[in-house]
Amino acid sequence: MKICFVLLFFIFISLRGECQFPPAAGIEGTTAIYADSSVFADWATKCVVMRGYEDIAQPQNGFVSYGTDSLALGKADNEVVSLGDGGTAILSFAKPICNKEGFDFAVFENAFNDSFLELAWVEISSDSIHWFRFPSVSLTQTENQIGTFGSVDATKINNLAGKYKAMFGTP
Repeated sequence: MKICFVLLFFIFISLRGECQFPPAAGIEGTTAIYADSSVFADWATKCVVMRGYEDIAQPQNGFVSYGTDSLALGKADNEVVSLGDGGTAILSFAKPICNKEGFDFAVFENAFNDSFLELAWVEISSDSIHWFRFPSVSLTQTENQIGTFGSVDATKINNLAGKYKAMFGTP
């Protein structure tokens, strides 16, 4: 009996290791929020983009340039503002975001599907001087850089913007 319990314990642990965090949009257990959801009370009213490199490993290629800051404003849609490698977007809101029960905001990205994910940290500030980065986890392998159209598993990611495909926000 003891051996059976130990065996079942290891099987359970190994299965749990495959899916630590919520899955892709549309799958049971996801935390993805569709852009048309009634949970959204407000959208960003100001955006300042600081462009990053097209490829951080090849800075001689220059910075990305696609899209304008204003495309990140208002309700999420299919418009794109490219940040590049190491780029940032600072969004402002007409009303302060308050820490209430449940999710307080969501970040949208433009991934083509559930596994073509471009991830980013999320930081918040009340004074634009002192910033707090939300703790995040990525259990994605790091031995090799993921190729241009490589895939990333959403169940291995937590609290990183860009976890979900276009039109679905990451809370």
